[in-house]
Amino acid sequence: MAFNSADINSFRDIWVFCEQREGKLINTDFELISEGRKLADERGSKLVGILLGHEVEEIAKELGGYGADKVIVCDHPELKFYTTDAYAKVLCDVVMEEKPEVILIGATNIGRDLGPRCAARLHTGLTADCTHLDIDMNKYVDFLSTSSTLDISSMTFPMEDTNLKMTRPAFGGHLMATIICPRFRPCMSTVRPGVMKKAEFSQEMAQACQVVTRHVNLSDEDLKTKVINIVKETKKIVDLIGAEIIVSVGRGISKDVQGGIALAEKLADAFGNGVVGGSRAVIDSGWLPADHQVGQTGKTVHPKVYVALGISGAIQHKAGMQDSELIIAVNKDETAPIFDCADYGITGDLFKIVPMMIDAIKEGKNA
Repeated sequence: MAFNSADINSFRDIWVFCEQREGKLINTDFELISEGRKLADERGSKLVGILLGHEVEEIAKELGGYGADKVIVCDHPELKFYTTDAYAKVLCDVVMEEKPEVILIGATNIGRDLGPRCAARLHTGLTADCTHLDIDMNKYVDFLSTSSTLDISSMTFPMEDTNLKMTRPAFGGHLMATIICPRFRPCMSTVRPGVMKKAEFSQEMAQACQVVTRHVNLSDEDLKTKVINIVKETKKIVDLIGAEIIVSVGRGISKDVQGGIALAEKLADAFGNGVVGGSRAVIDSGWLPADHQVGQTGKTVHPKVYVALGISGAIQHKAGMQDSELIIAVNKDETAPIFDCADYGITGDLFKIVPMMIDAIKEGKNA
């Protein structure tokens, strides 16, 4: 159902669904709370974390340290582990009672399941897999001018608009679409992990955060599924988002794919605790598994050092790594766009240059 303007105006505050696993918060929670704080300040509203679980009150205050004014803890033994039925019912019940204006959910496996189900129950819209959020129109215009190829000089914008502007990749990452939800509330968005920057933790803010615990009721009719046992996957997946050193490869390794990947691994090891990433072309070609992909349709990363080997630097790739603290690019094409965002650029054959880089790093460590 669509609300009339009076109904919509009764919705207040920015909410962040905070995901816990085995009683521990995840890094995406802190990223979204940090971003939610900015949006709440732009909107002049409160930032509220919503945390579902069992006996998790002790971890709620930590969310305050990243910007939450208040955390609502919904407690029940059946909420200890995620199930679609229980979480969707409890979250929707609280939302209908409290009426938040915006709900942000991490685009994790759980968030991608929970978000659409809640949006359907609440008869509202959801924009999935967002990489940028704005409320203030001036900030959105600044974002367009710096992060897109649009010529906005002749464009007009409704500067009074206060809808949440949700930007996400579209058409396989070839376009960026900005979506608003003006006629329905709450406005819902799932946000890709790693794209929002986590704020510095403040103990003072954590202590000031209000924690409200609700002991919810769940009947047998509410629970169509039950967690019997949890078996953790043993497959090792590369952690690009948490990595401090990333060495990524692109089409430039095509003349010797295995040799190029091996060089990237050796360079990552030389730096110490580095991991190997890849461009979309590398993943689509089957040269590396999908969890290694950096870019709009892969992972957005902010490492201390990002090395791009044989990557031309398409806008979709740069969007996923351009906020790295230090960017080093190696490409035989001196006009490659990757050099536009690189702090250090080397023009030449990566198969000749990377071994020299490895030797130089080792010599520096031994000096």
